[in-house]
Amino acid sequence: MKLLSIFTIGCLFSGAASAHQAGDIIARAGVATVDPAGDGALNGALDVKSNSQLGLTLTYMLSDDWGLGVLAATPFKHDITLAGKTIGTTKHLPPTITAQYHFPAGETLHPYLGLGVNYTQFFSEESTLGDLTLDSSFGLAAELGADINFNQHWGANFALWYIDIDTDASLDGKKLATVQIDPWVYNLGISYSF
Repeated sequence: MKLLSIFTIGCLFSGAASAHQAGDIIARAGVATVDPAGDGALNGALDVKSNSQLGLTLTYMLSDDWGLGVLAATPFKHDITLAGKTIGTTKHLPPTITAQYHFPAGETLHPYLGLGVNYTQFFSEESTLGDLTLDSSFGLAAELGADINFNQHWGANFALWYIDIDTDASLDGKKLATVQIDPWVYNLGISYSF
């Protein structure tokens, strides 16, 4: 938060940044948090906990207003609980592609909206109850973000995604439940345009 405050104050007094243009690439890195918001499974007794990792995003500007965005991250690791007790863990990668509309704005603040698709691959599942497997998931994704430019190249970024992630959980080869994860994903970091 201190870093974001420094960037924001710098932005207010710089005025040196220009709007994104066709052909620009915006690379961003920061802390990404996956915070499951779904109902879990088994009447909410089976749940997946949140986790934070290095988040990486890239936007290629197709025009001055439209861009193609990609969300990637280092693998997230989540605790799985049953009735509040940890029964296992899983890792996952959630690559997401969105079509982004970048609103006309001032020289400093550049908000955008995106809509696209997500593919989530679960792996390294472990459980004290037996052989746990979680199926891969395809779903829609929506994002809201803003770049706050410090100068022509560097800036700060905040982005928020909502991703539809449902996975079938199996234990020892038998389906246990369909787990609704449906996370909010928060990313706060720095951006570089070139």
